[in-house]
Amino acid sequence: MKRLLASAAGVVVFTVACTIDVTDFTGKTCETASDCPDTHSCVAVRQGQGRTCEVLGLPGTPDAGDGDAGPVPTYCEDVQPILAASCVSTCHGADTSGSAQTTFRLDYYEPPDAGGLPGAFAKAARIRARTSVFQDMPPTGSAVTPPTAAQRALVARWVEGGAPFCDDAGSGAPDAGSPDGGRVP
Repeated sequence: MKRLLASAAGVVVFTVACTIDVTDFTGKTCETASDCPDTHSCVAVRQGQGRTCEVLGLPGTPDAGDGDAGPVPTYCEDVQPILAASCVSTCHGADTSGSAQTTFRLDYYEPPDAGGLPGAFAKAARIRARTSVFQDMPPTGSAVTPPTAAQRALVARWVEGGAPFCDDAGSGAPDAGSPDGGRVP
């Protein structure tokens, strides 16, 4: 938008304003890397579920490491304690009094019953984006301790490694989820 303003002194002032519309491509279905913007990669997050655009290893993010950071972290051993300390207490667990977002829970890996809210496994890409890429969770000023840079990178590695549950990391199992519909540690 451009406007011409006249002042009492006869000086002409131009003001220019613009808006930037940012589309979130995370989770968009893709076939090749060219289907995603430069900030995203076309990856198979879960075997047998197609490929989606995901933010991976942007320069300057904690998870843009050298690619050999050790074994794939698991939910039970590595990620669940981070989520419990930084996300679950009053926002993304049974008590959601501190959050406007009540459509998922991070205090379990998968819902304990078929009708339950999605858990950490279903929200793995979102967890990675909010903790590691954008680093806007937990929000500034919240009462919980935010994850360290190392913890944020560990969460990213967990997601990039297929978001395994407990002892199934690197097992070659086609699905880290359970066939009975729910794993609650």
